[in-house]
Amino acid sequence: MAYTTINKHTAYFNTKLYTGNASTQSITGVGFQPDMVWTKSRGNQNNHNIYDAVRGATKRVYPNSNSAEATTTNTLTSFDSDGFSLGDQDNVNASGITMASWNWKANGSSTTTNNDGATTSYISHNSTAQFSIIKYTGTGSSTNIGHGLNGTPDWFIVKALSASDWHVWCNNFPAQKRIKLNSNGGWNTNSSIFASLPDATKIYFGGGGDVNGSGVDYICYAWKNVTGFSQAGSFIGNDDSNGTYCYTGFKPQFVFYRNVSQTENWEIADATRSPSNIVNKIIYANLSNAEVTTNRLDILSNGFKARINNTANNGNGDVIIYLAFGQSLVGSNNVPCTAR
Repeated sequence: MAYTTINKHTAYFNTKLYTGNASTQSITGVGFQPDMVWTKSRGNQNNHNIYDAVRGATKRVYPNSNSAEATTTNTLTSFDSDGFSLGDQDNVNASGITMASWNWKANGSSTTTNNDGATTSYISHNSTAQFSIIKYTGTGSSTNIGHGLNGTPDWFIVKALSASDWHVWCNNFPAQKRIKLNSNGGWNTNSSIFASLPDATKIYFGGGGDVNGSGVDYICYAWKNVTGFSQAGSFIGNDDSNGTYCYTGFKPQFVFYRNVSQTENWEIADATRSPSNIVNKIIYANLSNAEVTTNRLDILSNGFKARINNTANNGNGDVIIYLAFGQSLVGSNNVPCTAR
């Protein structure tokens, strides 16, 4: 039985939908002051946007693009006690368009200087949810940075604030393996990106400009698995509509996944846009496309199950990686999580 001290997952992660008004508005109902907000228009072909409290409101990076960070004063204008405020920019607030936002809690804009690594990092870290927002400056040659998590990270994403690709590492990857977030290409080995496996205090980079260019600023988002709340991992597909079952120990509210063995898109599924099984409202994280309707998976009380016989998330013998957040199976208050 997967017990956890996180009895209310919506205190640390929450999906919030809203409708744009092409003016200004404050989005409430997140349940906490978010420190990382990922937004995407469901109905329009627009870029994804990620904002975080370390870089500050109005500063966005685009997960589907290798573009540099942009400062835009009429996008996300503030992180608020129960959500965030918006300007009139179409990417985040187009008139009459339903938007999705995924929200994580770290430790606000008050960063901690971390000298665990050879290169100083600046971190907003939540020790309960085991989530760190990390900013650092590259050196141009192999180095390592402190990540602030209480143990080895299970998933992290790195992006230069100048024009560069996004790079993802998952806990099933061998040393020096990586995969790009803004691409549908498969995983590969590149020692200039991730020089070796992360450990309990540090992430190790080669001298590649995408992660460690001299004098270049970078942002990194890192998670460590928390029993009953979050899990990064992988499963092997079987190419069957009665697909592979993946045990997480909680009812997922959000599943971010990718077949790394094939040329496939990154996909985001959540229980808010798809409140009943089969989950069929999908957003491609590496594309600007509008949301699509296509059967993908079932969300269960203790995990999820692939429900499609193609390579998108269930290719036969393929490795599918995932990052999931959700409601505990049984919390320390002994309240069980029910199936849908």
